[in-house]
Amino acid sequence: MKRVILLGSSGSIGESTCKVARALPDKMKIVGLGVAKSTDRVLEQAREFGVEAVAVSDPRAAEKVKKDIPKGIKFYPGEEGLTRMVEETEAEMVLVAIVGTAGLAPSLAALRTGKDLAVASKEILVLAGSAVMREAKKNQRKILPVDSEHNAIFQCLQSAKNQEVRKIILTASGGPFRQSSAEEMKKVTIAQALKHPTWSMGKKITIDSATMFNKGLEMIEAHWLFGLPMSQVEVVVHPQSIVHSLVEFVDGSVLAQLSVTDMCFPIQYAVTYPERRPSGLPPLDLPKLGTLTFEAPDEKRFPALRLAREAGEAGGTLPGVFNAANEVAVEAFLEGRISFPRIWEMVEIVMSSHSTQKEPDLAAIVAADQWARIQARAIVGGKP
Repeated sequence: MKRVILLGSSGSIGESTCKVARALPDKMKIVGLGVAKSTDRVLEQAREFGVEAVAVSDPRAAEKVKKDIPKGIKFYPGEEGLTRMVEETEAEMVLVAIVGTAGLAPSLAALRTGKDLAVASKEILVLAGSAVMREAKKNQRKILPVDSEHNAIFQCLQSAKNQEVRKIILTASGGPFRQSSAEEMKKVTIAQALKHPTWSMGKKITIDSATMFNKGLEMIEAHWLFGLPMSQVEVVVHPQSIVHSLVEFVDGSVLAQLSVTDMCFPIQYAVTYPERRPSGLPPLDLPKLGTLTFEAPDEKRFPALRLAREAGEAGGTLPGVFNAANEVAVEAFLEGRISFPRIWEMVEIVMSSHSTQKEPDLAAIVAADQWARIQARAIVGGKP
């Protein structure tokens, strides 16, 4: 039985994790739940799973819900609540599915207190890859990827050594504008950008898929997770989203991981690793699939991949700047304040004006994140 703390329990990854817990009651017990504001949902989950602790990071939401916390459940309110719950609750694993910088401190706390870390939040390794991997090594803890692409690579690498790897290949759906021209993308509407051809996701990640910034973030994450230089991390467009990623080895052979598109697959493998357990998820019907196709991404039309490679190679605070500027740009696009191509332009402008700090501590990482947001908001507002 693996005791798991789930941060971001009300989001899509959190709900899928709860689904896995229901399917594997003899292998997984959720003992802690963390959310920002979704108090009604976290209370429902707390009662269902009989958890020992609940954290609500938004101060106003925490104040409103504290009287409703069931008796016997320890409550951790406020911004420090997530970290304190991780530190004080007995568990073998912390699964982090929180968007943004809020997952950083709890992730480091998990490793520091002897817990394995299951990562569903790209920002953790994009912003602080060096610090997180160093903490994992120091405390001899595992970092298990939950993103479908990184989990696929993790599976393909089980019998391999790093020196045997020529490159890892992340697959990308290509989003809704895979075949659109640069001129057509200038006229993209919010509704068009939110219509993903394969996945049903939140607005931010759906726009990131359309711009391919999500794949750029995944490139940087893969660089840290698997200890390979950015030059050995590539992207291929695979519209069917059945092959979740591939690894090419020095002898020319390629291993791939395939499954239907359901996040319960990578979550279950992360929780049960190194074992595999039966699940109620459907197997692939290869004859029904018929054809799987692959194509090279166009980095001229989708410059997010080039910018990600630059950020990953520079390291330090630049990946965090890349991420933060994109978050502000996406928000501005969804508010109708900038055009679709302006997202890429804004990120490049902010990155080019940043002086990268090579070995930042957590305070410097957060400061760079805030600096990038200020710069990006100034661009949206029409200031230099």
